[in-house]
Amino acid sequence: MALNLLIIDTHSHIFDTAFDPDRTEVIERALSAGVGLQLLPNVDLDTVPALLRTADQYACCLPMIGLHPTSVRERFESDLSELERIMGQHRFYGIGEIGIDLYWDTSMREQQEQAFRHQLRWAKRMHLPVSIHVRDRANSTAAFDTVLAIVDAEHTSELSGVFHCFSGTSNHYRHIADYGTFMVGIGGVATYKNGGFDQLAPHIDPAHLLLETDCPYLAPIPKRGKRNEPAHIVHTATHIAQLLKMEVTDLYGITSSNAIRLFNLTLPEQQA
Repeated sequence: MALNLLIIDTHSHIFDTAFDPDRTEVIERALSAGVGLQLLPNVDLDTVPALLRTADQYACCLPMIGLHPTSVRERFESDLSELERIMGQHRFYGIGEIGIDLYWDTSMREQQEQAFRHQLRWAKRMHLPVSIHVRDRANSTAAFDTVLAIVDAEHTSELSGVFHCFSGTSNHYRHIADYGTFMVGIGGVATYKNGGFDQLAPHIDPAHLLLETDCPYLAPIPKRGKRNEPAHIVHTATHIAQLLKMEVTDLYGITSSNAIRLFNLTLPEQQA
């Protein structure tokens, strides 16, 4: 498969129970649409078995490991300890998804910050990229400000990754781009009327861009309201390419090259 025809979904929860009835068919549709690889970020200890089963069964599914901020509890240290043990027993392509979520509950904010720092240090030690989740309440930048402050403090040349489902401002984007080792992941929200990507697009350099679905969530128009799946990434990519005034095949080539470099991936035709 030529690189400019390879599409990489850099954030897929294809191991989610939403796909239990028809996971193989969903993956076949993805492959038919050109989605040759999927990066699978973990959620918490409970999702690890399904994550690993899916990665073992489907060569196109590449697992990551981490503790999602909404799964951070009072005794999160024991969860991190167990995840670190699991990390030593399997190959993972990144640390994620990790970060700060202040949308649902702010009571665990301090614990989320501690868990985030801890996992960033894993990433530096293991030389793995991170997938960062940032979610705020409406009209708030508290989560973004917190995440950027922590990354500023932890950043070295060994720390790289992606700000998943990027929803920040052009100033946030420039801050991320200035790290030199981070990218932004854009998914179905970019196709929404009030998604904000149309305002961000003039500031975006495709060299910092990754494509993602976050399936089964956030399906793009014209699939909005339905279960999202990796094949739907083509709708997002078409919309992004139009806003960036470029050919969608060129967008696939650039974003795939970005993903391959960031996650140290092997192309499908090179796999055993």
